[in-house]
Amino acid sequence: MNAAIGGTILGAIALAAGIGLFWTPFDPVTLGYAKRLAAPDAVHWLGTDEFGRDVLSRLMTAAATSARISVLTVATAVLLGTLVGVLSGYLRGWTDRVLMAFNDALLAFPGILLALGFLAVAGANEYGIVVALGIAYAPSVARIVRGTVMSLREMDYIAASRLMGNSEFFIVWRHVLPNCVAPLVVLATSMFGWALLAESALSFLGLGVPPPAPTWGNMLAGSRPFIAKAVWLAIFPGACISLTLLGINLLGDALRDRLDPRMRNT
Repeated sequence: MNAAIGGTILGAIALAAGIGLFWTPFDPVTLGYAKRLAAPDAVHWLGTDEFGRDVLSRLMTAAATSARISVLTVATAVLLGTLVGVLSGYLRGWTDRVLMAFNDALLAFPGILLALGFLAVAGANEYGIVVALGIAYAPSVARIVRGTVMSLREMDYIAASRLMGNSEFFIVWRHVLPNCVAPLVVLATSMFGWALLAESALSFLGLGVPPPAPTWGNMLAGSRPFIAKAVWLAIFPGACISLTLLGINLLGDALRDRLDPRMRNT
């Protein structure tokens, strides 16, 4: 049930984001001062903002932007974290101690704080957000992968593969990494929600994608001075963020129940 509800919510948002890449009812950045702060009607279904821009069109474009940033962030974190986790867990010894010391140092800082520090130096842009959040979330991935690899490397089939003359690279690629997929899928699903929320928070603070490009976070930030007379400016982007996070959490719970052997009989 959770998977169906979460999948439906995310499917609808993904469809809107996909359509927004090629078509929107109005140009999301064209100004129209004659229709400033117009309430939702038959022409502008979700109203207009303080510059007369169609809110629905901006939400559709922002969905594509937020989804792209979140996917790239998760991919960056998974790649970096998996590399560090495999090296640390499989090689052990001084390699493990050095990598985990650095990893634990990064884990001591909240992810959003690391991202804020990086963006303050590198400047606010889409790829800066991806790199900053990817580095911030990679230590969590590294910890999960390291624990999985350390348990796998002691298995009998790993020793048998080594006795057959297979190289360490082949053993990692053929036997270790495939067994890390299940925990990584569950973690990546949750991380997508973290990345979406962090991107929205950074955009809200003015360190996200710079205007006039719309994101749900900067749309929320722009609605603050007008919330008393144009409440829809805050409701609709806030609802998009909340619904997306709900869908991700429901789908993540379903994946955890399916992929985690400890949860299958509960």
